[in-house]
Amino acid sequence: MSDTRANDHIHVFLVDDHPAIREALADTIDGTMDMEVCGQSSSSDDAFRMIEQLEPDVAIVDISLNDAHGLDLVQNVRAQYPDVKMIVFSMYDENVYAERAIRAGASGYLMKSEPTKSVIEAIRSVNRGEVYLSRRMASRILNKVAMGRSTEPSFAIDELTDREMAVFQMLGQGYSVQDIQDRLNLSRKTIETYRRRAKEKLGFDTVSELLQYAVQWTYGQGTQGPTTTPNRE
Repeated sequence: MSDTRANDHIHVFLVDDHPAIREALADTIDGTMDMEVCGQSSSSDDAFRMIEQLEPDVAIVDISLNDAHGLDLVQNVRAQYPDVKMIVFSMYDENVYAERAIRAGASGYLMKSEPTKSVIEAIRSVNRGEVYLSRRMASRILNKVAMGRSTEPSFAIDELTDREMAVFQMLGQGYSVQDIQDRLNLSRKTIETYRRRAKEKLGFDTVSELLQYAVQWTYGQGTQGPTTTPNRE
């Protein structure tokens, strides 16, 4: 750790594969008196190594990374460096991913559509040991705990496990089974099993129907990937 770091500042590490987003976050954070960006990365592997070296107080992590799923990075950092507080910063609707992020080990979830002042609030909150969620999302989770899951309105997409959801999301972004296998470091058979389970849980008869729905859902989230038509192989 550099001796020149300001010890009274909150040191923040950024993980996002979009340089413009990292630059905007860095400008906002470095322009705040009590915090500073200590490092940035566009990939999960580099982020994990740099977090070990830099020892940030808070890491802001996107879900969609080039070499991994963001929640996998959250889980790995949480397991190895539990003192690092993590905020998932994503385009994905909080109704789909906020609770998953908290279960994975994040201390907060923030959508990229939120104003920049919310990023600062989130950093300060999680650094104090609090959980940062929108009021609406926090209320939803508390109601689920207080009243029981059976009383909560259920959507089919909520029934997918985190791994099934990751595969479904990547299929919708246009990644092939081989691509997903490489990014998640799982076998082809395992990826195909997650795809089959997602198909069954969502009520589709064929993989083609699942892929069509995955593309529609992904475009609805505004997070389409490198292609518009998923590769079925």
